[in-house]
Amino acid sequence: MNLRSQHIPLNHHLHRINKAKHPHCPHCPNIKESVHHLLIECPKYQRERHILHSALGRDASSIPYLLTKPEAIPHLIKLINSTRRFKTTFGEVSLSTK
Repeated sequence: MNLRSQHIPLNHHLHRINKAKHPHCPHCPNIKESVHHLLIECPKYQRERHILHSALGRDASSIPYLLTKPEAIPHLIKLINSTRRFKTTFGEVSLSTK
């Protein structure tokens, strides 16, 4: 899974490669389902983001921080798993040791 490149099974990317009918979030009509929307904006995952903010503070609102800082990655993985948004494609996401 590559969140940085946005080549992940969210509707925005899937629509670009003709694998989804529209680019919109399944929970937010007319809002593009992107990495930013999933991690920062989508009201469906407000509770999950609250847990992330409790662990990381204001840095939890920074996509670059979440995607690049080693201390953020385990918390980001917890958020991703708790949304269950990638479960069908990837199963439980885990920290790669490669």
